[in-house]
Amino acid sequence: MLSYNVADLLRAAPGTIEHYAVSVTGLPIAAEIELAQPIEGQIVLSQSGRGILVRGHLDTALAERCSRCLRPAEARVSVDLEEEALPAFDLESGAALDSSEEPDALRLDDHHELDLEPLVRDAIALAEPITSLCRPGCPGLCEICGVDLTTNPVHAHEVDDIDPRLAALASLRDSLN
Repeated sequence: MLSYNVADLLRAAPGTIEHYAVSVTGLPIAAEIELAQPIEGQIVLSQSGRGILVRGHLDTALAERCSRCLRPAEARVSVDLEEEALPAFDLESGAALDSSEEPDALRLDDHHELDLEPLVRDAIALAEPITSLCRPGCPGLCEICGVDLTTNPVHAHEVDDIDPRLAALASLRDSLN
């Protein structure tokens, strides 16, 4: 669960800190991003004098496909969070506070709940690697026939299969050697 009631922390003296262990499974990240392992880590909430300072470190793994052989792979992801959440309502009177000066700031809801799911979801989505490998040194697929070179490492072709459109370049290469 990534939602915390921070009403007591808002009443505390600036600098007051609360620690929370995080272990979350099944959090939807994005349409094509799926968790392979739970999100684990630590969240530290502190009273900043005007709101709640959120700091944390979270680790997880994403279910990916190897960019070379297309086998399932896991990509380890670590994210660091640092954000200030501001109250949307006055703690004592319940009156709405003006948010026009900082419209994009993370806000607490009307029950002084801090929901970190969108923040964590965005951080993990942004940390997704561009390419993933099933293992270091994955040989991938044969560029000619598509055979998985991990299961068939001695795979070779007798004839130099060259695209006819590139035959002129191959003859130039051979004449230069």
